Amino acid sequence: MITRRFLIAGMTGIAGSVAAPPLLQLASLPAAASNWEKAGDMAIGAPEAPVSVIEYFSLTCSHCRDFHTETFPRLRTEYVETGKVRFIARDFPLNRPALDAAILAHCAGPDRYFAFIETLFNTFDNWTRAADYLNALGQIGQLGGISEGQFQNCLGDQALETKIFSSILEAQEKFDIKSTPSFIINGKKHEGGMRFDAFAKTLDRYMPES
Repeated sequence: MITRRFLIAGMTGIAGSVAAPPLLQLASLPAAASNWEKAGDMAIGAPEAPVSVIEYFSLTCSHCRDFHTETFPRLRTEYVETGKVRFIARDFPLNRPALDAAILAHCAGPDRYFAFIETLFNTFDNWTRAADYLNALGQIGQLGGISEGQFQNCLGDQALETKIFSSILEAQEKFDIKSTPSFIINGKKHEGGMRFDAFAKTLDRYMPES
């Protein structure tokens, strides 16, 4: 089980530098009622979509990175933006750098949360391998309009940190989440990242018959 002590211990970075591209322009809709959604969730797509996908992910997980850079863009275009899927992102950081990166994404606010998530995955090697990963995250934040002071305030926000830890505990207790990425599709768990064709085939099994 992931514990607070484990997360705080975390990994400290390795050599590298950060050069973030412009933030992706993907705004999140306000959380709304779906069968699997809860207040405060970060979600995109039509609230009335027939399929709800919850992703538990860690921003330092290379398999999560692969899903978000290779599968998610097409998933967003063909399933989320067409009203078929409501996509809900929930934090499951595996170490301290992942926790701090999640805090940065939340610091951006719900309208820019998904843009920051995608940017963090697209610059994965830069900040995860940086000698000072917090400085690298701070640079990404500044490119997205978050000042150094704002980021430091968010890092010290105990309520936000508690919310993220609560997400981990709930995932373990409710869905027996043990690894990332893990997906809950209309209440059923699917573990591991999938290429688009496999993910689409899985989603189609949950679609109502026309």
